[in-house]
Amino acid sequence: MSKPDLKVKIGSLEFNNPIFVASGTFGYGLESSDFVDINKLGAIVTKSLSLKPRKGNPPPRIVETPSGMLNAIGLANIGVERFLKEKLPLLNQFDTKIIANVAASSVEEYVECVRLMTNEKIDAFEINVSCPNVHDGGLEFGTNCLKVGEITQKTVAVSTKPIIIKLTPNVTRIAEFAQVAKENGAAAVSAINTFIGMVIDITKRKPKLSHNTGGLSGPAIKPLAVAKVFQIYKEVDIPIIGIGGISNYSDVIEFLLAGATAVQIGTHNFVEPDCTEKIISDLVKYLINNNVKSVKELIGKLQLF
Repeated sequence: MSKPDLKVKIGSLEFNNPIFVASGTFGYGLESSDFVDINKLGAIVTKSLSLKPRKGNPPPRIVETPSGMLNAIGLANIGVERFLKEKLPLLNQFDTKIIANVAASSVEEYVECVRLMTNEKIDAFEINVSCPNVHDGGLEFGTNCLKVGEITQKTVAVSTKPIIIKLTPNVTRIAEFAQVAKENGAAAVSAINTFIGMVIDITKRKPKLSHNTGGLSGPAIKPLAVAKVFQIYKEVDIPIIGIGGISNYSDVIEFLLAGATAVQIGTHNFVEPDCTEKIISDLVKYLINNNVKSVKELIGKLQLF
C-alpha cells in the first residue's frame, strides 16, 4: 500500500496532517523547535494573545494531579504587537499552518486583536472564550450562548481568515454552543478547553494554586473530551478540532472516530516534548496496517452498539 493521505480540510484551509499542538503547551512555537521538526506538524496554535501584554496569575500556578495537570497561568503573554514584531516573522520560516489563539476581557478586545492580525501571515484564529483561569472574560463568555454568538459574529466580520471557537466543557450541553458558533460564521470549533478543578494542601489547608482553582488537563480528561466531541458531531455539522488528554496515536484515532477532523496535543508536550512526531509516524503505521488510504475515512466512523 502506498503512503496514506493525512491531509484534512477545515473551512478553506487544507492541513498536511491532523496533528496540531495546543495553545499554551508549545509556547509561541519557537521554543520547541529544538525538540520537534515543526515542518511536520499540521499546525501550531500559539499561546493565547491579548491586546496588551499580561503578567498572568502569581505563582504557584501549576500543580501535578493524578493522570493530569492543573494550571492557572492566567493567560500570561507578550501581547499582539510584540508577537507580530518578534515571533511571527520567525514562525513564518516554517512550512506549517499558524493558528493565532486570541484571548480577551471584552468583546471589543477580541475584535481588535483579530483586526490587527488578520492581514498578517496567519492562517486562522482560535478564539478562546473558555479560559477558566482569569477573572474577566473567560468562562463568563464561554458559558453564555449569547456572548459566544456575539463574539463569533463580530470576529468573523473583521477577519479575512477562518475563525475557530474554542469551547469550554463546563456547560450542560456543549452542542448548543457549537451550533451558535456555526450560525454566526465560525469555520470550526475546538473541543475542549480544560475542566475546572482544585487541589488542596491539607497541611496548610489552602489551595495549591494561587488562583484557588485551575484548568484540569491531561489523560484524566480524555474520555470526557471524546464524549464532548461526539456530542457535537451528532448534533452540529461543523468541523471539530479535538483536544483533551491525547498522548499517543490511539488517542488520536478515538477522537477521529468520535467526529474530530483534527486534534491538538497539549499537556503531553510537557511530558514528551517530541511526542508529536512519534504520534504522526504511528498514525501512518496504523493506517497502513488497517488498509486505510486516507485519514478522512476515520472521521465520524464510530460504530455504536
